[in-house]
Parts: sequence; C-alpha cells; structure tokens
Amino acid sequence: MNIKRALCIVLLFLLLFSTVSMAFADDDRSYSITQAFIDLTVESNGLLHVEEQYDYSFDGKFNGVYRDIPLKSGESIDNIQVSAIGAYPVLKQSDDGGYKHLKIYLYSDAAHTKGIRDCDVSVFISYDMKNVVTLFNDVGALQYKLWGEEWDVGVGKITATVKLPGEDENTYYLNPEDYDKSSSLNGDTITAETTSIPKGELYELLVMMPLDDFSDATNAKHVNENGKDMIIKNHEDSINGRNFWNATYLILGLLSVLSPIGAIFTYFKWGREPKVSYDGIYERDLPTDDPPEVINALVENKSNIGTPNMEGFEASIMNLINKKVLKLSTRENSDTMTNDLIIKFNEDENIKVSRSEKIVLKTLSRFAQDSVLNLSELESKLSSESDAKWFMEQYEKWEESVKKKIDLAYYFDDAGSTAISFIAIGGIIFGIIIAVLGFLTNLSNGFYSLVGGIFLIVFSVALLFLDEDIFGRWTENGRVFYLKWNNLRKFLEDNSLINEHPPESIVVWNKYLVYGTALGVADSVYEAMKLQVPNISEYDDSVFMYHHYGGYYMMHHAFSTGQSAANPSSDSGSFGGFGGGSGGGGGGAF
Repeated sequence: MNIKRALCIVLLFLLLFSTVSMAFADDDRSYSITQAFIDLTVESNGLLHVEEQYDYSFDGKFNGVYRDIPLKSGESIDNIQVSAIGAYPVLKQSDDGGYKHLKIYLYSDAAHTKGIRDCDVSVFISYDMKNVVTLFNDVGALQYKLWGEEWDVGVGKITATVKLPGEDENTYYLNPEDYDKSSSLNGDTITAETTSIPKGELYELLVMMPLDDFSDATNAKHVNENGKDMIIKNHEDSINGRNFWNATYLILGLLSVLSPIGAIFTYFKWGREPKVSYDGIYERDLPTDDPPEVINALVENKSNIGTPNMEGFEASIMNLINKKVLKLSTRENSDTMTNDLIIKFNEDENIKVSRSEKIVLKTLSRFAQDSVLNLSELESKLSSESDAKWFMEQYEKWEESVKKKIDLAYYFDDAGSTAISFIAIGGIIFGIIIAVLGFLTNLSNGFYSLVGGIFLIVFSVALLFLDEDIFGRWTENGRVFYLKWNNLRKFLEDNSLINEHPPESIVVWNKYLVYGTALGVADSVYEAMKLQVPNISEYDDSVFMYHHYGGYYMMHHAFSTGQSAANPSSDSGSFGGFGGGSGGGGGGAF
C-alpha cells in the first residue's frame, strides 16, 4: 500500500463524511419518538395480544410512519388495527422476507388530502401473535423484544405492562439492565419503565410461567423438552457475556499505541511492493492463459489471496459453457411468465476438463434430471439442508482443487500479512491482560485507558480485514502478473476504452465475459457488449445468454441460500439468550 493510496483513502473518507454531513444539514425535517407504551396480554390459549403506542414529534413535513415486525419460523400475526391522535391514519401492509411491514400514512385532514407538518402524533397499533409463547414440558415462556434494534431513532422512554394468565410462580427478567428505571410484578401483571434507549439498542422481556396457567393452548408453540434450566442458563450466560465484553472492548485501549507502531513497522519491512519494469496503463488482451478461477483467486479475492470465491466458481461455469461442455437454452415458464434458464450437459468424453472443472460439473449434475438442469430452480433445491450441505462440501473441494493449481510463493510473499494477523490478535490478547489492571485501578488515568480502548478495538479488528497485499507483497513475477490482470479489469470496466478498442470477434467478447466474471466486472462487460455488438437481441450464444437471462444472479442467490440452509439455527436451543426474542423489529417515518 503506497503513500498515495493511503492519502486517497483518507481523502475519500473525509469527502464521504463531509457529504453525509451536508446531506443532513440540507434535510430540513426531523422527528423523534418521545415515549412508547407497550402492553402485552398472554392468553391462556397461548395467544399474545400486543398493543403499542408511539408518541411522535415531527419537525417539518412528513407523509407518515412505518413499523416492521419480524416473524420467526412458524409465527404469525393477524387482527392488525391502527389508529392515531393528532392525525388521520391510513394503513397499508405487506409481507416480505420474514417481516410484516406496516406503512401508516398520516393526514392532517379527514379527506386524506394533506400530509402532516410540525405536529405531535400518537400512533396506536394492536395485533395478535401466534406461536410466540413457548410451552416446554416444565414451563411456559415468553421472550419478547419490547423495543427492537432496527428503529431509525431511539425512544425517550418506554412504559410496559404485561398481563399474564396466572398470578403465582411467575418469574421475569428485563434486559439490558442499563435501561431499567423501575419494574415490578404484582399478581399477574408486570409493569416496567425505562430510561431513554438509543438507536441500535434493544430492550427485551423474558418471562416464565407455570404450565397450569395454560389450557387448550393451540396458539402456543410446543417444544417436547424441559426448558426452565436451559432458559435460566442461557439467560445468565448471555448477560454475563454482555457485561464481560462491554468491559473488554473499553479496556483494550491500553494497547492503542503498540498496535499502530507494529503495523507501521510491518508495512516498511514487508509491505512495500518491489519495483518492476512494467508500466502499462491497460491491457486489451488476456495477459496469461491461466483459467478464470485461478485469476479470481489471485487478483479478485484480495482478502485471501490464492483462494477463489463464488465469482470464480461462476467464471468456471461460464468457461465450461464457452468450451461447449455445457449448453444453455431457455424455456418459457407458464407459471411465472418468464424464461427459465436450462443447462444441458455434454456427454462427449473427448472434451478435456480440469480436476476443479470436474467438481463443478459433478456439483451441478447432482441437481439435474436426465442431464438437464433448470438453473432457475436451483435456489429452491438448495433450501434443503441436506442438499445445501452437500453443495457446500463440493464447493470447498473445488476451492482446495483451485488452490492446488497455484504455486502461491511464486506470486506472493505473505510474511507481512501473517505478521499483521499476529500483531492484531496478540494486541487484543495482551491488551485484555494489561487493561484489566487499568480497569481495576482507582487512579484517574484509568479513564484515558478506556477511551484509548475504543480506538484499539476498531484498529485491531480493521487490521484483520484489510487486503492481504497491504502488509504482504507480491514477488516481482507476481507484481507484473497482478498489474497486467488488474489493467485488463480497468479496461473491461471502462466503456470508453472498449468503445475505442472493441474486440474484432464474438469469441473475444465471450472471453471478456468469462474473465470479467472472475474479476468481478461482468456487468460492465455485458453493458459494453450490448452497445458494440449489432443485433444483440438476436445473438444466440450460450455465454451471453447465461448473463442476459440472469444466470449470474441465479447462482449468486442459490449460493447464498445454500450457505444459510447448510448452517440452520436451532429452533429453541438458545431460548433465553439475550436478543433472541420474538417481536422487536423497528420502524421510522417517511
């Protein structure tokens, strides 16, 4: 990382900061939520009835407010009612991505023709939730966020009332305790009042109730295991963990001087790039004949040089298409009124493919039928946990296969990037030890060590996420290799350059699309191709078709779905842990 690059980063940061500041300065409106009232009623049948009141203070012109309520798997919400004092509300609701979205338009007149401006409005929302109360074999439990971390602003205070189905043997917790002002349990009613809660924080209720208080609980979630001890343990572990890390992050400041010094030393010793004779501005032709997955691993994935990422996997698919190992076609889907993207496998054994390409073919063929894969359906197939785990296992085998193709030492010296990892991790470890002593001292300079800790934790974590070639360095051969391929990427990204020097044939365009995918600039190549190739709508080439009909995005979403499905979260094993409750979500004004 040279000095010019460092200065550019600093200037860009300052520019971004000033732009954001000006954007806020130019915004002539603002709002706040002065207080909120949350009333919960737990019915004996397991239904949770929720009533919310939010007192908004608007400065400027607004159209209304919104409320996003997250729903876990199996949970549902109905009987939504909205009213307001100080405005006339109109509710529009929708479902998307596990959320119930409530958009409440507020009007200053009954005819709904004028928006609101410079006023105070109380918005009331009520609804019923099913499968939020959980009945274990030994206890009934409710974990519910009275305030979610997704609100656009904080709240001045919250007053909460929770009505339980019975009066005896109820136990409750409110977290985090930092925001507790007062709370009590009187018979079957919990009342609580908080201090102000800032944006990005949550406030959560955990209550355990006797099973005898529930009858015909068809609206509750039933879990066939004992839950009381698990809930208490998870709750205690969560609170202890929160307290520990709150202290630790501050105390790390005692290493705020050592870590930057170590980083500077590492850069000057290992991070400066060797001088090479190459001084090209851009490359128009492929600099080497390496396969696209290798280029992806060495040039695009700079956070882990030598290891390919999903863009490399897709580039390998497109290369197989370009080599006619795979053939693409489209088929009209009468249900969606769109075209499905179909991949057909070429059974010709004379076509040579590498070991990593064989893994790609094996991975895709698993989801094919009669040597035909509907790529449009791959995402839904990868929502299955077993299929997703198999897919991710094959992807990891593909990664290792590509890595074995690369003699990394020929291209890159990772001594500096390895050293900076040890500096960052070692700084955190030793910082904890030294900072604990500072935290326990009664000397006044303990305050300064805490302030320094905020800087150190950000700095140390940031070091771990920097590109490897900032503190590591390319060899002379690797530096020329990287610069040439990076200059090809610049050429592919710059439509004006392609306009001046368009390729002479479609064959070259196909190479551009394949390697543009590996370099993360496939969209730029595709747009340039549409401008340069005559009769593009009639162009029936499989490589172009893959991108034109959304194959790139289909694979991206399928891969994301596979990652999530391969690592599912437990339905109840973390019940009681801080932040794991139902409800919450957030909202704001528009």
